[in-house]
Amino acid sequence: MVFKRLLGSLGVGGPTVDTVLEPGAVLPGGHLGGQVHLKGGDADFTIEHITLELMARVEAEHDGSESEGAVVFDRFTVGGSFRLAAGELHSVPFSVMLPWETPITELYGQGLGIVLGVRTELAVAGAKDKGDLDQLAVRPLPAQEAILEALGQLGFGFKSADLELGRIGGTGQQLPFYQEIELAPAPQYTHQVNEIEVTFLANPGGMEVVLEADKRGGLYSAGHDAVSRFTVSHHGVEQINWSAEVDGWIRQMIEHRASHGSHSSYGHGAPHHSGHYGHGDPHAAHGSHPHKDDHGHGGHHHGDGHGHRSGPGMGTVVAAGAAGLAVGVVGGMVAAEVVDEVGDFFEGDEEEEGGED
Repeated sequence: MVFKRLLGSLGVGGPTVDTVLEPGAVLPGGHLGGQVHLKGGDADFTIEHITLELMARVEAEHDGSESEGAVVFDRFTVGGSFRLAAGELHSVPFSVMLPWETPITELYGQGLGIVLGVRTELAVAGAKDKGDLDQLAVRPLPAQEAILEALGQLGFGFKSADLELGRIGGTGQQLPFYQEIELAPAPQYTHQVNEIEVTFLANPGGMEVVLEADKRGGLYSAGHDAVSRFTVSHHGVEQINWSAEVDGWIRQMIEHRASHGSHSSYGHGAPHHSGHYGHGDPHAAHGSHPHKDDHGHGGHHHGDGHGHRSGPGMGTVVAAGAAGLAVGVVGGMVAAEVVDEVGDFFEGDEEEEGGED
């Protein structure tokens, strides 16, 4: 076992730590388990606390420019208040629940370019050191996978995925950022839209699905965005004809907006994102995405709205060569978008930790 030396405030000769996550991808709202392995230093130390921080690489747009930063979006104290003797080996098991809005990092086993990490903080003798950092893999919930698979079967192709700092007004969003999955339009929609963006906002009772279409302009009109929100349950996913359902969502969004010509309602020409790192009321529209507001019509509801999270065994893993978005994921990914070592990205971003409570 290779222990990772804690540098900085604990100094040479202090304890070392190696956090090992349970193998495999986890689900949003699911349990993340593992072990924190400690090795005592040159003397006895009192371990005051061991804290795990969930981190994400997030993009922010401001004044026409874009920047990236590391955001801590949850933290868990998993141990502490014990004496670690010199040279002693000690392991602390943990099992924590991920936020329901945790972004997905893979689809059909293929990475999406989303970087999440679990960083271990060790507090010893009043000093804190953020040492071990491990990459976190998250797979879709059954409803998320079903909707993405339906979009693939309808002919939409995967373009990219990212995390955007800010809030979507009129939703129950809890985290200081949201995930956008960008799709190339299906052939039947290429004359109407440039691309479709999908955002999932899951919660214990179900999930909000936010769809945004970048609509093409016509001969006498400028292009604009159309946004709709729909609600689905975690229950009965396998009973729904998702291709028909999602196709209805897309048609409703595009055709309804076209008939109302309402692009001015979506802040056309306004700044696209908040420049704040997730402070304030999570339900407030302040600092929200001005295009994704509360004007969506006709949210569809399935089930009783009180569904529980499906277990890890629910939802079939689709092979990378199968129908749907898998081909787009495999063929459309750019290797440079995926950070090989999470630590290489997060290094030096200690100060950008908004939304950590």
